[in-house]
This record gives sequence, C-alpha cells and structure tokens, in this order.
Amino acid sequence: MGDPRKIKSKYAGPGHPWQRARLEEERALVREYGLTTKRELWKINSKLKTFANQAKRLIALRTTQAELETKQLLDRVSRLGLLKSGAKLDDVLALTLKDFLNRRLQTLVLKKGLARTPLQSRQFIVHEHVMIGPKKITAPSYIVPIEEETQIAFVANSSLASPEHPERAIKSKPKAVIAKETAGRKSFGRGQRRPQQRQGKPAGKPEAKGEQK
Repeated sequence: MGDPRKIKSKYAGPGHPWQRARLEEERALVREYGLTTKRELWKINSKLKTFANQAKRLIALRTTQAELETKQLLDRVSRLGLLKSGAKLDDVLALTLKDFLNRRLQTLVLKKGLARTPLQSRQFIVHEHVMIGPKKITAPSYIVPIEEETQIAFVANSSLASPEHPERAIKSKPKAVIAKETAGRKSFGRGQRRPQQRQGKPAGKPEAKGEQK
C-alpha cells in the first residue's frame, strides 16, 4: 500500500518532451479551445486512452460479461455526446481529442453565444456565472452530457444574464478602422490602370502669369 497522503496522478504526460509535430498540434489546440495549460490536454488524452483500451479489451472477448460491459461503455459514450446511439466498439477507437474538447462546458458556452471568446467563456464559468440546471458549475473542463446541454444558462441573479451586458454585446469596429478598410477597397488594385495625365506640361505645375495659352 502506498503512502495515503501522496495523491496519485490521474493522467500521464507525453513520453517524449520534444516532439515537434506533437508540440505544434498541442499549441494549436490550446489556442483554439482557450486552455490555460497543456496539462488539460494530457488529462483528456488519458481519458481517451482509457476508453480505447477498454474497447480493445472488449473486442477480443466473447463472454456474457463482455457483452454487458460493451453495452455500458457504448451507453456512457452516447450519453456524453461523444458518439451517436447505435455506435460500435470500432467507433470508440476512432474518437479523437477534439471529440472530447467539443463536449467541454467551456466550448459549449461559446457555441451557445453566451461568450465572445474561449477565454471569456472560461472566465464566466470560473467566476460562477454559469449553471447547468439548478447547479453552478465552476469547472471549464466539465464534460456535458447530452441531456444537460439544453440546460446551460447564466445564473439568474448574475449581471451577465442580461443580453445588454457590455461583456456580452458584440463590439463593433471603430470608425477609423472602418474608414481605413473602405479606403483600401477603393484604392487601385494591382494590375489596374491609373488614369492618364494630360499631355504637355507636367501635372501640378501652375502656369506662369502673362504666359500665352
């Protein structure tokens, strides 16, 4: 028995710390889903491997207990919204990190239009502005079941419950930026011919006084 005071890690990090392809993929996912650290990705990857290992083990078995566990696994995956009902064990093996990331509360709050950015969605959840049904959820990584997805809303007494709140309103572009973009559209593009100048005297030089026309 191990030391009861030492909490065992519930996830595993990458086997090699310096793999360029993996680092670039993780960096893109962290930016896209508004994660704070890569540790969140590693936790989700550990859950993904747990489901995959369980599916591999059940595929090789033909017992009554295996059929029961297969049904329980598929029901759980379907309940979490990772797969549709009627899926098979092969579909469990095809799950990816994005399938889990798309079911996180942080992502669903953004998709519902309750926040403008992933980071803002995370802030609303951590600051106890978001609830699912009667319960406040303060964990952005919470995997939302299908039956709870329609119950995501702001807390009733939260100031963010009003659509007119400045943090929820869609900010329009400043007038200076709009004017600059409009001027850029009107400017001559590459390959377009500019109007020819009048022949004779250079344009812009005024005629001298007393000079005959």
